[in-house]
Amino acid sequence: MALFETLVVLLLAAALLSQLARRIGLPYPTVVAVAGTAAAVLPWVPQVGIDPKLAMALFIAPALLSAAFDTSPYELKHNWLPLLALAVFAVLLTTAAVAWLGVTMGGLPIAAAIALGAVVAPPDAAAAQAVLSRLDLPRRTMVILQGESLFNDAIALVLFGAAVAAAGGEDHPLLSGSLLLLEVPGGVLLGLAVGWVYARAGALWSGSQSAVIFEFTGTFLVWMAAERAHVSPVLAVVAYAMLLARSAPQRQHVRDRIHAYSIWDSAVFVLNVIAFLMIGLQARDIVTNLPGPQLWKALGFAVTVLAAVVLVRIVWVMLYPLLLRLLMPGHAPEVHGKTRMRLVVAWSGMRGVLTLATALSLPADFPGRDLIVLCALTVVLGTVVLQGATLGVLIRWLRLPSDTTTAKAIDGAREQIEAAGRDELDRLLADHAHPETLQRVRDWYRSKPAPGEIEAKRALVQAERRELNALHTRGDLPEDAFQILQEELDLRELSLSEPGARSIEEV
Repeated sequence: MALFETLVVLLLAAALLSQLARRIGLPYPTVVAVAGTAAAVLPWVPQVGIDPKLAMALFIAPALLSAAFDTSPYELKHNWLPLLALAVFAVLLTTAAVAWLGVTMGGLPIAAAIALGAVVAPPDAAAAQAVLSRLDLPRRTMVILQGESLFNDAIALVLFGAAVAAAGGEDHPLLSGSLLLLEVPGGVLLGLAVGWVYARAGALWSGSQSAVIFEFTGTFLVWMAAERAHVSPVLAVVAYAMLLARSAPQRQHVRDRIHAYSIWDSAVFVLNVIAFLMIGLQARDIVTNLPGPQLWKALGFAVTVLAAVVLVRIVWVMLYPLLLRLLMPGHAPEVHGKTRMRLVVAWSGMRGVLTLATALSLPADFPGRDLIVLCALTVVLGTVVLQGATLGVLIRWLRLPSDTTTAKAIDGAREQIEAAGRDELDRLLADHAHPETLQRVRDWYRSKPAPGEIEAKRALVQAERRELNALHTRGDLPEDAFQILQEELDLRELSLSEPGARSIEEV
């Protein structure tokens, strides 16, 4: 019962803090993480711990699937150079810079210093999705940032595993019986294999309420299977999600799709909010693990690591196009981008659950473990607060140009699909026994709403809804009949809404 009560309190606190973030115009990860840290200082607030491996599976896997499902492989392929620069080279450079600080300033052994660098190097998928989803960014910038967050975790975890092995931690769960060089391709192959099976078995539960349950369990099963097989669970989930996304339009029932998007959005949001709240709540135990005389020195080192993490990303993002111009002149015009866009990318380095959970997964006797965990917490809180809270301000200050890429793509595709519909109408008119019926359909299909028509139809729906509610209130309508009619009106009202108004606000 205590666990249930704690969960209810966490959910209530997360919901209230999310609404506070909405009112003051800040990303909810910033507000929630700060509030969790402040609560951890209060002696009467109970310590809420979570197993690091459980945290990775519970909080990272759904966020990865949600982000990967909405990411196009074609767009990733088109932007492979900046993705490579961020997901691989930025991680390597950050790891190297932090490792150097760990050896020279932190007094850590080389292996432990590399582990620290790998822990704090990758921006987090959940943090990126939570912060970036509320911002109006150019499509290409969003693709690059989301793509980076999907793949950099795998690189960092491989480096982390190698460092732990070098320090004598061969029994670490990330390493047991595995060959590090096989983690990346092995994870991709496992995700594709499970996705292939799921895509073909999905017809068995298509159109049923259990379809969404299979989606959630499938995601967690992929993560757990990858861990058991000692391959990258991050890339396994990403590959699994991308394969399912490509097959979903053909295999997924329309009702499944509508329900799944709504449920997944809500579930990922709830998990993200709880995750950032729990990040803050870990502060008390992490700080008290360090002796008093060492604490201030350790905090100073942790702030230095935070500064290095931020600066390395800024320098690399701003300078790598110049390096590319020297090494690959033919590609330079395509990847340089505008300085304002690069500033946004450079400042979008929020860390999250993966960083802290990876640090907490270190063995208790690992050299410098308490210092590494403190640095991880400092980097997560520092980037979420410093960068997360100011990214929107930076974007407004830079006055980024409006991106019409998506609107143009929609207009072009709409013309093609409407042409396909007209061709089908022509075919039906030629074959149908009642051409007058299809002529009415053609007139409806080709008609455009007159000025004020949409508003008038909405008013009619609202009038019908008021009468339906009155019947229900008086008890003149059975509950099941009311639910069916209410759903009909809901669908009609949604069909009359602007596309952007058909989804609820995130908080």
